[in-house]
Amino acid sequence: MTKTFFGKISILLPAYNEEGHIFENIKEVYRTFLDLGYNFEIIVLDDGSSDATFSELEKAKELFPELQIKKNLSNFGKGRALKKAFRYCKGDYVVFLDSDMDLHPLQIKTFFDIMELDNADVVIGSKRHPNSVLNYPWHRRLVSSIYFFLVKILFGLPIRDTQTGLKLFKYEVLAKAFPRVLVKKFAFDLELLVNIHHLGYTIAEAPVRVDSKRKFGRIGVNSIMHTFWDTLAIWYRMYILKYYD
Repeated sequence: MTKTFFGKISILLPAYNEEGHIFENIKEVYRTFLDLGYNFEIIVLDDGSSDATFSELEKAKELFPELQIKKNLSNFGKGRALKKAFRYCKGDYVVFLDSDMDLHPLQIKTFFDIMELDNADVVIGSKRHPNSVLNYPWHRRLVSSIYFFLVKILFGLPIRDTQTGLKLFKYEVLAKAFPRVLVKKFAFDLELLVNIHHLGYTIAEAPVRVDSKRKFGRIGVNSIMHTFWDTLAIWYRMYILKYYD
């Protein structure tokens, strides 16, 4: 733990059809933050799962008092799930964590160290950081690289990755930026970070270890096309409509 860290952490996990491992993953998140000595809460939002994800969450709720569980009746997308989960936050800091645990939460300690050393408002995991260790399919690496260059051309952000699921924010940053965010699905992270940068907050990057547990993942051709069009829409709102101003 960083020496100057005080306050509470809200850990937000969006979940969709994760019945096979959501219980064990929450157990691991709980154990990790407990061992780190942080004051924390875990907020899981079931984004309209069609399997037994919410039943597994109810079992976990009986064991872990720091856990809050919420549910959408339909699947609206990761972005909207995180925005809704944020409404219930009581922490001074907010962590985004993917419920599939491709990124282990123990890495968050490094994020707090970087936040303190760089005096940053936000620390994001970056797969393109030179110290990152990646174990995930080649096609996801290819899509990630192409998207990185597209984002760099369109927005010129001073960061090398926007889509990695582990992120750390000061609460007030999200409180200011979230109302500007319109995208509900995969380009949500980009729109959020574009607005945070536009508002003048400092974003730092942290190395991550990614251990993918899915051979193919959930990002298909339709998701890629939706992300592409959403990205262009963000650019249009930023530079043509001046919507975010």
